Amino acid sequence: MLRQQFLPGFPEGSTRIGDALSIVKKDGCVSYFVGGDNYFSHSEADTPSRRFALASLIENSHVRARDLEGAPLCIPHRTLMNWTAQLRQEGPSSFFHPAHRRSARVMTAQTIAQCSQLLAEGISTSSVAKRVGINESTLRKAIGRKAVSMMAQGDGKSHDIEGGSTKAERSRADAEAASGMGTACTRADERVAAAMGLAGCARAHFEHCRDVSLGGLLAGLPALCANGLLSGIGKYLKLPEGFYSCLHILLTMGFMALGRIRRPEALRHVPPGEFGKLIGLDRVPEVRTLREKITAMAGTGDPQAWMKQLSKSWMEDDPDEAGYLYVDGHIRIYHGEQAVLPRRFVSRERLCLRGTTDYWVNDALGRPFFVVSKAVTQGLADTLLKDIVPELLSTVPQQPAEEQLAADARLHRFVIVFDREGATHSLLAALWEKRIGAITYRKNVKDVWPHSEFVENEVAVPGGGTTRMKLAMRPTTLTAGKACIAVTEVRRLTQTGHQTAVITTAQGLGNTVVAGRMFSRWCQENFFAYMMEHFDIDGLIQYGAASLPGTLLVVNPAWRDLDKAARKALQQVRKLQARLGVQKLLNEGSEIQHKAECVQDIQAAQEELKQLRAKRKQTARKVSLDSLPEHLRPTQLLPLNKMLGDTVKMIAYRAETALVAILRRHLNKEDEARALVRELFVSSADIEPNESAATLTIRIHRMASPVHDQAIAALLDELTKQEFRHPETGAKMIYALV
Repeated sequence: MLRQQFLPGFPEGSTRIGDALSIVKKDGCVSYFVGGDNYFSHSEADTPSRRFALASLIENSHVRARDLEGAPLCIPHRTLMNWTAQLRQEGPSSFFHPAHRRSARVMTAQTIAQCSQLLAEGISTSSVAKRVGINESTLRKAIGRKAVSMMAQGDGKSHDIEGGSTKAERSRADAEAASGMGTACTRADERVAAAMGLAGCARAHFEHCRDVSLGGLLAGLPALCANGLLSGIGKYLKLPEGFYSCLHILLTMGFMALGRIRRPEALRHVPPGEFGKLIGLDRVPEVRTLREKITAMAGTGDPQAWMKQLSKSWMEDDPDEAGYLYVDGHIRIYHGEQAVLPRRFVSRERLCLRGTTDYWVNDALGRPFFVVSKAVTQGLADTLLKDIVPELLSTVPQQPAEEQLAADARLHRFVIVFDREGATHSLLAALWEKRIGAITYRKNVKDVWPHSEFVENEVAVPGGGTTRMKLAMRPTTLTAGKACIAVTEVRRLTQTGHQTAVITTAQGLGNTVVAGRMFSRWCQENFFAYMMEHFDIDGLIQYGAASLPGTLLVVNPAWRDLDKAARKALQQVRKLQARLGVQKLLNEGSEIQHKAECVQDIQAAQEELKQLRAKRKQTARKVSLDSLPEHLRPTQLLPLNKMLGDTVKMIAYRAETALVAILRRHLNKEDEARALVRELFVSSADIEPNESAATLTIRIHRMASPVHDQAIAALLDELTKQEFRHPETGAKMIYALV
């Protein structure tokens, strides 16, 4: 006899799961029905009963685990298997046992009291944890949940000294201050006193803060000061009395450069209170105030003299590298409308655009010494001889004396390296008259030297390391008409067979030195690319324009128009001549009339070209600015503000390079070291001042990988060993990872 199958009848409003199970939720109660029978019920908040019910249904084969894995329950398969195993092994009562909670065995009442007392004495968290015999992380967690109350000596009030203010607390306080004097203006009394002339500039005061944005910039403070960021205060840079001092503005500009905050407008997107914590104030200046302060510093001071003084000190710190100087021009493109700048060809854009030309002087490692900006320029040679060489003659250290130069005709003062734009007889001869050697590429090389002359040499690379090159050297001359100058030509044979020719007037140098220094010129190209990408050397700090001296010679606009028309006429003549040549090649007798017309057109075009050339010859190529109409006179960007900004960016680049040199001991690649330094600068940090010990501890948050943590920890340890003291508070700076 066949067994009658069970026909389930599901309750109304139930959710069906599988073939036999349905779940009903009503009035805060959950009921499980197998067919039409109520299998189990519990309240919705009763989690243990839910686990038991589902495990029991699976164990008794009323439902399959895969049915519970899908909607609407969506319980993971592993979780269901764990519940079922618990039911089999430990029984139903195991689901209803109370959870076992361990008591606080480490942070006892006695331990808490002892920690509170030590912290109130100003001892650091790590030292307190060692004295008490507990982990530092355990103590920090207790401080975070307020289990450890820190009582300052002398009063009975609790102060969260070690924990410090959180970012949320500071953000809330800065926002509340906006209803009064302004966002983050929490030192209102000092600001009012400074505005009324009752007090001088504010003094830096660091507070205990946690998770300060861009706190890693404080790791760059020793390098900024070592490279002279504050050396010009008082002598070259001044500010009238006010809340912000010259030191505060320079620190703000230096931190902005390291933190890749490109222009003052970008400060609108940085919390002012957080940035202010880095300089020890309630907030940094707003954009308008910062611009006004920079203009005042540049106008009342002497940024150019400050740049020259810094350049001299940098050269004296590394006289070997200062003996080989790299000079190249960089065009700063201008897209504004206030200044009228001449057009010049920009090779990276392949266009003629308006802008200024900045001539940079660097060493072989790419570190800058100074820059000369020209709104109207006559080229590299003119700027070298008139602006750069006089400065170098007075600042380059370890130059030979006049007696030594007279005794040795091949001896030079120092060497300037530049590209083939300056490879002319006139420039090389003018430099050698001052006994300045030059290294450059040779132009228009047509002859080929035999491969047998080339010998493989080991060439030292500036900054460390060596490479191998196939080199050959010959003495030769560079002529211009009847004049000539003796030079040494060094050629490098590449793997493809190409010969790269280099000439130098410093004939006392060997071929390996000449090749190593010349082929290191790419350091300056890399410097331009890096500065444009990361330090925004093309950006403007202050908008506006200034007039140029009226005696300055510029290209005559009338001559330029005639020259353009003459070039166009010459192009038309050549086009017609080419058309006539094609007709002659075809030798078509029926086209005699066309040929005659073409010859007539050529004669007319040649006559027009002749007239244009005559007019161009009669027109002065260069005229003074005073002779031009007002609307045609070129102007320049505000030079002093730009010079001040460029100087700070040079200091920031040198500071970053100094930190990269320390990291290179632990990382193989320079690009990786620079990327890690940039990551360090934008990292958050905890600031822990200790007035009794006169220390300022900066705890940098960790990097992305253990390898980078080790490198940064070594860098911070090196900075701590320098025992650098904050330039305003005098507190000794201590750096560590959290």
